[in-house]
Amino acid sequence: MLFAVALSPSLCLLGLLQILGIASAGVARAMEGTRHERLGHWLCITSLGVIGGFCGAAVRIGPDATAACAVTLAVMTMIAVADVSPRH
Repeated sequence: MLFAVALSPSLCLLGLLQILGIASAGVARAMEGTRHERLGHWLCITSLGVIGGFCGAAVRIGPDATAACAVTLAVMTMIAVADVSPRH
């Protein structure tokens, strides 16, 4: 038996932006130490701003969407500032 689930286009867009935001933080991390490091940092900072803006707009969708955006911002920040270099 198949069940249809109604998904809001706003929630789908929000989910896609969250995935792209976390991916951009990972890409910025991967670019460290290369000649593209500045591009990676700007990509991550821009993504943080976009997700932050959508976090404010998600208040109109509901508390669950707002909480999801806030968690995404926290995860992106932790990815960006975590020190994963091996200790010498």
